[in-house]
Amino acid sequence: MSSNIEIPKVCQDCGKSFIAKTTVTKFCSHKCAARNYKKRKREGKIQEVAPIVVQRIEYNHEQLKYKDFLSIDETCKLIGASRMTLYRQIKDGKIQAAKIGRRTIIKRTEIDKLFQA
Repeated sequence: MSSNIEIPKVCQDCGKSFIAKTTVTKFCSHKCAARNYKKRKREGKIQEVAPIVVQRIEYNHEQLKYKDFLSIDETCKLIGASRMTLYRQIKDGKIQAAKIGRRTIIKRTEIDKLFQA
């Protein structure tokens, strides 16, 4: 079924002017249509995952608030410092830490003392 309609339109992807043969055409070429399709799919996947990531981050911070002993990674996340900074503080004696096997554990009160001084 052919059409003699010629509608001047602007491509929603690249912004070029083109002549559409139908009233529902949005893109000037197959390449622009495919590019926009991939973009919509990518954004859809990001929207699905975004609430889950935020929920996990909030859960971890809530969980860290009530723990008496924290690992190096947990302390780094709580303070917002790097591992090396934390190890330097331990080496300088500003934070006391205990070793259990290969794990380094820091008491929550030690972190509180760090910010009181």
